[in-house]
Amino acid sequence: MDIQNIVPGQSIALFVKNILVFENRDASETILPFFADGYPGLLFHQTENGLTIQPHGKKMPTIFLYGQTIKPITIHVNSHFQIIIFQFYPFVLRAFWGINPQDINDSCHFLTNGPINDINKIISEILLVPTIPEKITVIENLLLDYFEQKRNKLDFLIREVIQYIIDSKGTIPIKEIAKKEKLNIRTLERRFLNETGISAKQFAKIVQFQSSLSQLATKDFSKINDIVYANGFSDQSHFIRVFKAFTGMTPNTFGKM
Repeated sequence: MDIQNIVPGQSIALFVKNILVFENRDASETILPFFADGYPGLLFHQTENGLTIQPHGKKMPTIFLYGQTIKPITIHVNSHFQIIIFQFYPFVLRAFWGINPQDINDSCHFLTNGPINDINKIISEILLVPTIPEKITVIENLLLDYFEQKRNKLDFLIREVIQYIIDSKGTIPIKEIAKKEKLNIRTLERRFLNETGISAKQFAKIVQFQSSLSQLATKDFSKINDIVYANGFSDQSHFIRVFKAFTGMTPNTFGKM
């Protein structure tokens, strides 16, 4: 299986964190695990036999939105496939699609035809172009249409808060961000939850977890405490507790996979 991690172009970088591409020409079953990363997104897939998300047992449409993935999931495909995922900064869903983000935490939203774009037409355009870069361009243009129509609804202060948390790898105190933004901390917390579907503290915990997951996956450590202290956990038991909450397994078990 080929995996690409594509940095989004400048035109969409304000609201798209990353573009992921998974491609497999083998017809055997493929299982892709996904853990909490803090970023909702849009997923397009081109498969022969469809795509199912477990443990929900849902067979998914060709293109759909998904919310915050807090509990671990797996994507199952039983044929060769192309999957393109646009990961959004988590202040986009409400502004672009009028969704209450909390309503689709650990869930999905099926796109339907609306006033901005005919989704069936968009799907046809994606399927007609032969290459991954061309498919990405079609989706980029769709998102740019939404941005042009909805930019005045985006909460750019929350976008700044998100960036503070990312830059600190989840270790900056939320009260410190509130002070930087000259906001009452309760006001900040309310706005963050309203726009992203999770609290600022939970988003910070997910970012911290993802940083530790990356270090563990790349084996960039000599002992487990290297990960603990590099990522701001108070101690090893704190790290194990957070890691197990998001993956369902201990760091030791994950490291042996």
